[in-house]
Amino acid sequence: MKITLIGASGFIGGRLNAALQKRGDTVAAVSLRDMSTVKRECEGADAVVNVAGESVAVRWTPTVKERIRSSRVDLPREVIASFATMRKPPKAYISGSAVGYYGVDESKTFTEKSPPGKDFLAEVCVAWEAEANKAAEHDCRVAIVRTGLALARDGGALTRLLPIFKLGAGGVIASGNQWCSWIHIDDLIGIYVTAIHDGSGIYNATAPNPVRNRAFTRALASVLSRPALIPVPSFVLERMLGEGAMLLTKGQCVIPERTMALGYSFRHTQIDRALAAILR
Repeated sequence: MKITLIGASGFIGGRLNAALQKRGDTVAAVSLRDMSTVKRECEGADAVVNVAGESVAVRWTPTVKERIRSSRVDLPREVIASFATMRKPPKAYISGSAVGYYGVDESKTFTEKSPPGKDFLAEVCVAWEAEANKAAEHDCRVAIVRTGLALARDGGALTRLLPIFKLGAGGVIASGNQWCSWIHIDDLIGIYVTAIHDGSGIYNATAPNPVRNRAFTRALASVLSRPALIPVPSFVLERMLGEGAMLLTKGQCVIPERTMALGYSFRHTQIDRALAAILR
């Protein structure tokens, strides 16, 4: 397949690029910073995959929030609108999204059928997916991958956590009761590959066994053979990250119900074994 990969230099994009090339696909790696190249490479592609987006792991100032939204909504809108001018528009459009779509809740369980939340990140995800679905107006097959906490040794959240835990300074965040809907990077890439080659609709990219932050903390400390006795109060994170602290202090229990029903078989289903596979 000829695949145009937007955001190929990022945490997910780099790994996805390597996996697709290993399968024998031809990949055009492009960036939304070069819109003319993006549009040129989209024409005639078997699939366009967009995993680009401004980082959300920063303090959410009004300016940052606008960049987060624009990178996921405004720029993809421009890409997809260009399909109308193409002699051969792409056959499929695969978009990233996030489990932030569901909002935050300590008591509910969410599947691909669940309605969206109402906080900032949920609203961004709703708009993000609405733009992606417009690709169907150009006869594109559309698939959307709602990603949870992606775990890898050399990128994502673990990169920030490992130095702290290795020093024995790790601990539960806030109450420790908030859900962590995690996924091993290998399964995340596997779900994307599945969606690229023959998928459509919504895929929750989360392991089938989410855990609360307290259990995640215990598993990570155990794998590293370190104590985890120093809690991180909510107010500390709120001072550092502002509204963005909600990504750490709150969460959602997300189950990949449709992803599994469509036949995807997870390689990593238990947090302790997944962390061991990554770190040992």
